[in-house]
Formats: sequence, structure tokens, C-alpha cells
Amino acid sequence: MTRATPEAIRTAAGSRSLALFLDYDGTLTPIVERPEDAVLAEPMRDVLRRVAARYTVAVVSGRDLEDVRARVGLENIHYAGCHGFEIAGPRGNRVHEAAAAAAPQLGAAADMVAHDTRGIPGVQLERKRFTLAVHYRRAPEARVRDVHEAVLRAQARHPALRVTEGKKVYELQPDVDWDKGRAVLWLIETLKLEDAMSVYIGDDVTDEDAFRALAHRGLGIAVQDAPRPTAATLTLRDPEEVRALLAGL
Repeated sequence: MTRATPEAIRTAAGSRSLALFLDYDGTLTPIVERPEDAVLAEPMRDVLRRVAARYTVAVVSGRDLEDVRARVGLENIHYAGCHGFEIAGPRGNRVHEAAAAAAPQLGAAADMVAHDTRGIPGVQLERKRFTLAVHYRRAPEARVRDVHEAVLRAQARHPALRVTEGKKVYELQPDVDWDKGRAVLWLIETLKLEDAMSVYIGDDVTDEDAFRALAHRGLGIAVQDAPRPTAATLTLRDPEEVRALLAGL
């Protein structure tokens, strides 16, 4: 897999401007034990500020919209929270109505998962507006299957939800035809970015939807410390390399 460089991106863009779509956890910040500890470093915030002065920038995260917006703290960029179920920014806002309609089932499912995992150490439930994240990074390896089964039982009881997986996390979210890729395409259309070179940088399984969405119209850059299958065409090793790439742009 080819390493991403500013020169490679400029060559691919040619005379076109850039539109940058960035995951948060594992891309702008390192992966941490607890999601609340993922704090954006000031050098990364500074480079985001400078890049956003030249190009359209959006942060596309599994976090709640208000959470990721508060963590980044920049007003002139767009934010897509809960994998794109909620989008806000200077020139476009959207709340997925079908996702909002599933909120009551999500609450009931959260209660069920909390009950079924209460005896498993290290499990952390993160309730968001449109999703429930069940983190098991700190759980004993021998109990991960129990965590997974608890999530699957909750989904079976609440069929308006689906189960997705990420890095040491299972998520319950509304079972609607929407993901990070569709959110990025919505932003491209809404912000009239069809003539720009769209670049998506992300590290997790959920970012693959965005890589696939941009396969014939932009660039996907996978952040990975070890090779793995991906629909992205370029790679970076870690958030520090992401920062250096953005600084070079």
C-alpha cells in the first residue's frame, strides 16, 4: 500500500481544490483506553485551523455531534456525528429522521445490555443520541464473547437496530440505509463539492464505507499501524503522520 504524501494528493487533485473528511478517534487523536480521554492535541487543532482556512474540512465521527464539535472546537468546519446520523456546519445541517424514530428502541436496548453485562469487568457503555457504543477494550479477553452475545440479544429484541463493530467496540444503531460514506456524499452534494478532490482519512472499520463511497471520485487514506484489508488507496501510520500530512497541505 502506498504511503500518503502531500505531493501524491496534489498530483491526484491536479487543478482541483481539496475537500477533507476526517475521522476523529484513531485519526486526529490516538486510540485510548476510555473514549472520554481522547483529547485533541493543540498542534493538531492548529493545523486543522490552518487547513480549514484553505479548504473545506469536515470531521466525521462515531461520537455524538456535540461531543466531537466541543473536542475539536473550530467553528469554520463541518461535523458529522453518530456516523453521520446528525450533521451540522456553516453551510449544511441534517438530522436523519428514521434514526431519530428509533431512539426509544435504542434506550430500551441500552438498558438490556447494561443489565446483561453488569458482571463483566471493564465494559463501558457509551450512550449517544443515535447509537449505543459498548466498549470492551478493558474487558478480559475470555469475556468478549459474552459482551458480543449481550449485544446480539438486545438487537434481536429490538429489530429496528443493527449491530456494527469497530476497534474493541460493538455498536447498536438504527437499521437504516445510512453510514459515514452516505454522510460524506450528502456533504459533497450539499456543499457543492463535486468539482473538488475529496479525501477521506480514517482508521476504523466504519470508515471503510467512506473509502468505498469515494472509490471513483476521490481518495481514501487508511490510518493503520499494521497492514489490513481496506478499500483505501493510501495509508498513514498514526495521528502524528495525519498531522504532518495536513501540515504539508
